[in-house]
Amino acid sequence: MAELATTARPYARAAFASAGATSQLLEWSSFLSRAAALVQDPQVVPLIGNPRVPLPELVEFLLELATAGRPDAQQAAPQHNFLRLLADNRRLRLLPEIAAQFEVLRSEAERVADVDVMSAQALTGEQSQKLQAVLERRLGLTVRLHTQVDRSLVGGAIVRYEDFVVDGSLRGRIERLGAAMRGA
Repeated sequence: MAELATTARPYARAAFASAGATSQLLEWSSFLSRAAALVQDPQVVPLIGNPRVPLPELVEFLLELATAGRPDAQQAAPQHNFLRLLADNRRLRLLPEIAAQFEVLRSEAERVADVDVMSAQALTGEQSQKLQAVLERRLGLTVRLHTQVDRSLVGGAIVRYEDFVVDGSLRGRIERLGAAMRGA
Protein backbone atom coordinates (compact mmCIF):
# COMPACT_ATOMS: atom_id res chain seq x y z
CA MET A 1 0.00 0.00 0.00
CA ALA A 2 2.77 2.45 0.92
CA GLU A 3 4.60 1.61 -2.30
CA LEU A 4 1.47 2.35 -4.32
CA ALA A 5 1.06 5.72 -2.60
CA THR A 6 4.73 6.54 -3.07
CA THR A 7 4.66 5.69 -6.77
CA ALA A 8 1.43 7.65 -7.34
CA ARG A 9 2.52 10.77 -5.44
CA PRO A 10 4.64 12.45 -8.17
CA TYR A 11 1.87 11.89 -10.73
CA ALA A 12 -0.74 13.37 -8.39
CA ARG A 13 1.48 16.38 -7.75
CA ALA A 14 2.09 16.85 -11.48
CA ALA A 15 -1.64 16.70 -12.21
CA PHE A 16 -2.28 19.15 -9.38
CA ALA A 17 0.38 21.54 -10.67
CA SER A 18 -1.09 21.41 -14.17
CA ALA A 19 -4.62 21.93 -12.86
CA GLY A 20 -3.55 24.80 -10.62
CA ALA A 21 -1.59 26.52 -13.38
CA THR A 22 -4.71 26.65 -15.56
CA SER A 23 -7.20 27.17 -12.70
CA GLN A 24 -8.92 23.89 -13.52
CA LEU A 25 -8.87 22.05 -10.21
CA LEU A 26 -12.52 21.03 -10.47
CA GLU A 27 -12.15 19.87 -14.09
CA TRP A 28 -9.07 17.80 -13.27
CA SER A 29 -10.78 16.39 -10.21
CA SER A 30 -13.71 15.19 -12.32
CA PHE A 31 -11.39 13.85 -15.02
CA LEU A 32 -9.24 11.89 -12.56
CA SER A 33 -12.29 10.53 -10.76
CA ARG A 34 -13.81 9.25 -14.03
CA ALA A 35 -10.47 7.89 -15.27
CA ALA A 36 -9.92 6.10 -11.94
CA ALA A 37 -13.35 4.50 -12.18
CA LEU A 38 -12.64 3.44 -15.77
CA VAL A 39 -9.40 1.61 -14.99
CA GLN A 40 -11.25 -0.33 -12.29
CA ASP A 41 -14.14 -1.27 -14.58
CA PRO A 42 -14.22 -5.05 -15.15
CA GLN A 43 -14.53 -4.52 -18.92
CA VAL A 44 -11.52 -2.17 -19.06
CA VAL A 45 -9.15 -4.02 -16.71
CA PRO A 46 -8.24 -6.70 -19.32
CA LEU A 47 -7.29 -3.97 -21.83
CA ILE A 48 -4.65 -2.43 -19.58
CA GLY A 49 -1.31 -4.09 -20.17
CA ASN A 50 -2.72 -6.23 -22.99
CA PRO A 51 -0.05 -6.38 -25.72
CA ARG A 52 -2.77 -6.63 -28.40
CA VAL A 53 -4.19 -3.22 -27.41
CA PRO A 54 -2.00 -0.42 -28.79
CA LEU A 55 -1.26 2.23 -26.14
CA PRO A 56 -2.36 5.19 -28.29
CA GLU A 57 -5.76 3.56 -28.84
CA LEU A 58 -6.13 2.75 -25.14
CA VAL A 59 -5.24 6.32 -24.20
CA GLU A 60 -7.75 7.74 -26.72
CA PHE A 61 -10.43 5.35 -25.44
CA LEU A 62 -9.86 6.35 -21.81
CA LEU A 63 -9.63 10.03 -22.67
CA GLU A 64 -12.87 9.97 -24.63
CA LEU A 65 -14.76 8.37 -21.77
CA ALA A 66 -13.09 10.33 -18.98
CA THR A 67 -13.66 13.70 -20.67
CA ALA A 68 -17.18 12.97 -21.93
CA GLY A 69 -19.18 16.15 -22.33
CA ARG A 70 -16.14 18.43 -22.66
CA PRO A 71 -16.90 20.82 -25.53
CA ASP A 72 -13.31 21.68 -26.48
CA ALA A 73 -10.92 18.85 -27.33
CA GLN A 74 -8.00 21.30 -27.10
CA GLN A 75 -8.78 21.82 -23.41
CA ALA A 76 -8.31 18.06 -22.96
CA ALA A 77 -4.72 18.16 -24.26
CA PRO A 78 -3.14 18.21 -20.78
CA GLN A 79 -5.28 15.24 -19.73
CA HIS A 80 -4.31 13.43 -22.93
CA ASN A 81 -0.63 14.03 -22.21
CA PHE A 82 -1.12 12.87 -18.63
CA LEU A 83 -2.82 9.63 -19.68
CA ARG A 84 -0.17 9.05 -22.32
CA LEU A 85 2.57 9.51 -19.71
CA LEU A 86 0.87 7.02 -17.38
CA ALA A 87 0.40 4.53 -20.22
CA ASP A 88 3.99 4.87 -21.43
CA ASN A 89 5.23 4.24 -17.89
CA ARG A 90 2.74 1.41 -17.32
CA ARG A 91 1.08 3.32 -14.51
CA LEU A 92 -2.57 3.47 -15.61
CA ARG A 93 -3.51 1.15 -12.73
CA LEU A 94 -2.35 3.90 -10.33
CA LEU A 95 -5.19 6.23 -11.36
CA PRO A 96 -7.39 5.49 -8.31
CA GLU A 97 -4.52 6.35 -5.94
CA ILE A 98 -3.53 9.37 -8.04
CA ALA A 99 -7.12 10.63 -7.92
CA ALA A 100 -7.26 10.17 -4.13
CA GLN A 101 -3.99 12.03 -3.60
CA PHE A 102 -5.11 14.78 -5.99
CA GLU A 103 -8.24 15.27 -3.85
CA VAL A 104 -6.11 15.63 -0.72
CA LEU A 105 -3.97 18.27 -2.43
CA ARG A 106 -7.09 20.04 -3.69
CA SER A 107 -8.70 20.04 -0.23
CA GLU A 108 -5.52 21.49 1.29
CA ALA A 109 -5.37 24.21 -1.37
CA GLU A 110 -9.03 25.07 -0.93
CA ARG A 111 -8.70 24.83 2.88
CA VAL A 112 -11.47 22.26 3.09
CA ALA A 113 -11.66 19.44 5.62
CA ASP A 114 -13.56 16.30 4.64
CA VAL A 115 -14.90 15.02 7.96
CA ASP A 116 -16.50 11.59 8.36
CA VAL A 117 -19.33 11.35 10.88
CA MET A 118 -20.76 7.98 11.81
CA SER A 119 -23.86 8.25 13.96
CA ALA A 120 -26.37 5.83 15.46
CA GLN A 121 -29.17 7.58 13.59
CA ALA A 122 -29.34 10.07 10.74
CA LEU A 123 -28.38 13.61 11.71
CA THR A 124 -31.03 16.28 11.28
CA GLY A 125 -30.21 19.36 9.22
CA GLU A 126 -29.87 21.39 12.40
CA GLN A 127 -27.52 18.84 14.01
CA SER A 128 -25.36 18.77 10.88
CA GLN A 129 -25.16 22.57 10.78
CA LYS A 130 -24.21 22.83 14.46
CA LEU A 131 -21.58 20.09 14.16
CA GLN A 132 -20.17 21.70 11.03
CA ALA A 133 -19.93 25.11 12.73
CA VAL A 134 -18.16 23.63 15.79
CA LEU A 135 -15.71 21.70 13.61
CA GLU A 136 -14.96 24.75 11.43
CA ARG A 137 -14.08 26.75 14.56
CA ARG A 138 -11.94 23.90 15.95
CA LEU A 139 -10.12 23.07 12.70
CA GLY A 140 -9.95 26.54 11.19
CA LEU A 141 -11.08 25.10 7.85
CA THR A 142 -14.24 24.90 5.80
CA VAL A 143 -15.81 21.56 6.71
CA ARG A 144 -17.52 19.12 4.36
CA LEU A 145 -19.43 16.51 6.36
CA HIS A 146 -19.73 12.94 5.08
CA THR A 147 -22.33 11.20 7.24
CA GLN A 148 -23.12 7.53 7.67
CA VAL A 149 -25.52 5.70 9.94
CA ASP A 150 -24.26 2.76 12.03
CA ARG A 151 -26.96 1.48 14.34
CA SER A 152 -24.39 -0.63 16.24
CA LEU A 153 -23.18 2.59 17.89
CA VAL A 154 -26.40 2.48 19.95
CA GLY A 155 -26.32 6.26 20.43
CA GLY A 156 -24.09 9.27 19.76
CA ALA A 157 -21.52 9.58 16.97
CA ILE A 158 -17.89 9.13 15.96
CA VAL A 159 -16.23 12.07 14.19
CA ARG A 160 -13.04 11.52 12.13
CA TYR A 161 -10.76 13.96 10.33
CA GLU A 162 -7.26 12.69 9.55
CA ASP A 163 -5.74 11.82 12.97
CA PHE A 164 -8.45 13.72 14.88
CA VAL A 165 -11.06 11.25 16.22
CA VAL A 166 -13.81 11.92 18.73
CA ASP A 167 -15.76 8.86 19.86
CA GLY A 168 -18.94 10.13 21.44
CA SER A 169 -20.85 6.93 20.76
CA LEU A 170 -22.67 5.04 23.46
CA ARG A 171 -20.92 1.85 22.33
CA GLY A 172 -17.53 3.56 22.83
CA ARG A 173 -18.53 4.74 26.31
CA ILE A 174 -19.66 1.23 27.28
CA GLU A 175 -16.37 -0.23 25.99
CA ARG A 176 -14.33 2.33 27.95
CA LEU A 177 -16.38 1.67 31.09
CA GLY A 178 -15.85 -2.09 30.68
CA ALA A 179 -12.10 -1.59 30.24
CA ALA A 180 -11.97 0.61 33.34
CA MET A 181 -13.86 -1.99 35.38
CA ARG A 182 -11.54 -4.77 34.23
CA GLY A 183 -8.51 -2.67 35.18
CA ALA A 184 -9.85 -1.81 38.65
